[in-house]
Amino acid sequence: MRQAGSVNETPSGTKGRRVPERLVRIGFIPLVDMAVLVAAAEQGFARREGLRLQLVKDVSWSNIRDRLAFRQFDVAHMLSPMPIASQLHLGSNPYPCFTPFALGRGGNAITLSVDLYREMQGVAGLDGSEDALTNGLALKQVVERRRQTGRKPLVFAMTYPFSSHNYEFRFWLAAAGINPDADVTMTVVPPPLTVDAMTARAIDGFCVNAPWNMIAVEKGVGRMVATKADIWPSAPEKVLGVSPEWAEENPETLSRLVVALDAAARWCDDRRNHGDLADMMARPDHVGAPSEMIRRLLSGQLTIDPDGRTRQVQSYMTFHDRNANFPWLSQALWIYSQMVRWGQVPYDEAGLARVRAAYRPEVYRRILAASSASVPAGDSKVEGVATEPFIDGRRFSPDDIPAYVAGFDIRNGLGSGVAE
Repeated sequence: MRQAGSVNETPSGTKGRRVPERLVRIGFIPLVDMAVLVAAAEQGFARREGLRLQLVKDVSWSNIRDRLAFRQFDVAHMLSPMPIASQLHLGSNPYPCFTPFALGRGGNAITLSVDLYREMQGVAGLDGSEDALTNGLALKQVVERRRQTGRKPLVFAMTYPFSSHNYEFRFWLAAAGINPDADVTMTVVPPPLTVDAMTARAIDGFCVNAPWNMIAVEKGVGRMVATKADIWPSAPEKVLGVSPEWAEENPETLSRLVVALDAAARWCDDRRNHGDLADMMARPDHVGAPSEMIRRLLSGQLTIDPDGRTRQVQSYMTFHDRNANFPWLSQALWIYSQMVRWGQVPYDEAGLARVRAAYRPEVYRRILAASSASVPAGDSKVEGVATEPFIDGRRFSPDDIPAYVAGFDIRNGLGSGVAE
């Protein structure tokens, strides 16, 4: 196995001093996008910073949220909207946390049951080469036909109400003219249970991160119809969720952890390391999927249909490149715009302030400014530019969220409250 790379940055306040090894307990869900945490623990990046990472596998995001709140974890592998939801006091246990570091981008996909996709082919004449929006428009035809014939609505699963999966699935559906709250039924299924739920015909489709989409395809029950890269390539995916109390009590440990994760993220992006990374991720105590499958996912080589059709997705998973670790406030505000759009929370100035408490670019900048990492000078930018567009072609300006939300034909207004 390759040894840790040559990156040797340390927090400026502790450089050159020997630091006793400190334990950091990290909760995670078995998904390929927790690769940076595995690499930091296994490749020596954490050890070089005087840290010992204890990675603890869990089954659901609500468990991750609760165990961070109950101080069973110090930090956690988290969905990018979770710190925002926590600051907005959404959910059954809204313990406020924050993120100073994103763990990467990409890896999500929308997978429909093979039976549903074959019905779409029959209705819309799909040959299997269509893009994500065309697939969505074909699904709209099926939804309308089911309504006309009195069949029950399709049931689609995402992994958590406050998740990139929920907002991306809804964004794709709405871009195709499907109202996710009126035309179909949306439900929650934890990532490791999605394939079983589809096999049991309890759901007709799901949005989840790797490897579960490809597992569904290779089991012959699922067909991938869209990826995160199709919906919004630069959408934040997972982040490091941090307990504020732990951060206040352990500021140096947090700094060292971010330095270790930064080095690990760069290591993960190096294709020469993907074989070793896949082998580590394949272990039962991590993801537990076949190493060969994880290697293909890391390179964006996707099997999308049980008939063997494949697709190469550029930058399907990015762990460091193009500022993938920077906690952009504009991306946090886009997430907030989707919470407003779907009636999970009202838009107001107090909400904006809480969102800004969830993503902490100033902490990232303070820790890594002296390193060789490329640190953005600003905290926000216009999202959805030509190189990384939204599937609907619109751009998001973080300065005018009400106008952005009002521009959607399908939305739920400014209601509050959401069931979990």
